[in-house]
Amino acid sequence: MQTIEQEQYVELGIGHETYAIRIQAIHEIIKMQEVTQIPNAMAYLKGVINLRGKIIPVISLRNLFGLMEEEYTKFTRIVVVNHAAETVGIIVDRVNKVTNLSDIQPPPDCVGGISGNYFAGIGITSHGLVGILKLEEVLLSN
Repeated sequence: MQTIEQEQYVELGIGHETYAIRIQAIHEIIKMQEVTQIPNAMAYLKGVINLRGKIIPVISLRNLFGLMEEEYTKFTRIVVVNHAAETVGIIVDRVNKVTNLSDIQPPPDCVGGISGNYFAGIGITSHGLVGILKLEEVLLSN
């Protein structure tokens, strides 16, 4: 899966790990806000928010990956993505930067205890490895 042409990604942080989402999939990045819970929802579905009159579901990447929830900080963000005609918010610990990744390797079957199915690839940067999230798997998890 080596590519010659570089693609732009937004780097996200969960704990000490770095992940990325293709910039084309991101609608906007907003500060953490009040999330209205939905009864009997999956643990990773934190609830819904009202984003300028549109109700969108919000998921926790921490919960989805089986990590302990932590207190939200001033760096916590909701990354609003568009995928398959849906708009979904993803809670992350921090948004690092926009970056170009040209050296992308196929993901292993398991990445730090997390299924490799969640990843489109692993980007290699001068600062380390970046897991590139496969939105269709992250957003359609059950």
